Amino acid sequence: MLGFSAGGYLVAEISTHFDHRLYAPVDTPDRESCRPDFAVAIYPGHLWTEDNFELNPRIGVTRQTLPTFLLQAENDPIDPVQNSLAYLAALKQAGVPVEMHLYAEGGHAFGLRRTEFPITEWPKLVERWLLTIGITPK
Repeated sequence: MLGFSAGGYLVAEISTHFDHRLYAPVDTPDRESCRPDFAVAIYPGHLWTEDNFELNPRIGVTRQTLPTFLLQAENDPIDPVQNSLAYLAALKQAGVPVEMHLYAEGGHAFGLRRTEFPITEWPKLVERWLLTIGITPK
């Protein structure tokens, strides 16, 4: 699962609430697990409380939270790096596998488009991480 900005917040929500169904099961497929295998949050937003640098209380990180890859530009004017840092701290505290990459430049909403900044190579980092955690074959 991969999300950018507000979608990065949704990645964190699903990573921590995958076991809460929004409807009663109606058939056999509805009884299957909703847990994704991994989470990639790129410049996620809404993950920290600005008043006390804590994780948003709606994001309940536990040991069962998905292995997570975080990526952020430190000069992001929309979603400050504190979002990723607060989530990283909570994941580490819970013992969840996490990898984070911070870049000085890149801003916000760079997505998959090529830029002149090193952050533009982030898809290769995700590929390597997926290999490292055993999602993709060697």
